[in-house]
Amino acid sequence: MIGRYAFSVVIGVVVTISLLFVMHLLIATGKAALTKPRDRAKLEFVRVKRNEALNTEDFTPEKPPKPPETPPETPPQDMDNMDPDAPSINVAPPSVATDLDIGGPGGMNIAEGDYLPIVRVAPVYPARALSRGLEGYVDLSFTVTTAGTVRDPVILFSTSSLFERAATRAVLKFKYKPRVVDGVPVDVPNVKTRISFQIED
Repeated sequence: MIGRYAFSVVIGVVVTISLLFVMHLLIATGKAALTKPRDRAKLEFVRVKRNEALNTEDFTPEKPPKPPETPPETPPQDMDNMDPDAPSINVAPPSVATDLDIGGPGGMNIAEGDYLPIVRVAPVYPARALSRGLEGYVDLSFTVTTAGTVRDPVILFSTSSLFERAATRAVLKFKYKPRVVDGVPVDVPNVKTRISFQIED
């Protein structure tokens, strides 16, 4: 029993002395840490002065020069320098039917106004004839009405039946200035025309 107390006392003394030694060591090192100057890192930076000068140049394009108010005068033609031997172009006059029935006493109604063609519509080339390479024409007769339209087209002759429908449709779109007799427009029957179908090269 006494041995245990003695052993406990010895252990307690040793632990106490160890704690005192550790505390003394911590106090000594802590004091040195407080008094020792610290190495402070210096942060260096350069301040760049802001460029506040703005480029105020005007980038608008220059205006184009104004056109002259009056166009330049064309130089007069020098008729003396014309070549008399230059080739000439001969244009044949249009063919006019001479067997027209003018009617009226003395044939003077033409002064009041005979019928005249105003609009002639080209026919549509039939696809079947075009695929076969066929060419030809259709002769027709019709009546020019008092309104200048075409009525009652009749086929007189055709080189191929493939052209007849297209020729009839084209003739029905013709427009005429009607014949005027004594100030009154009249019908003109038996007007003849030829519709040709040719393949262009």
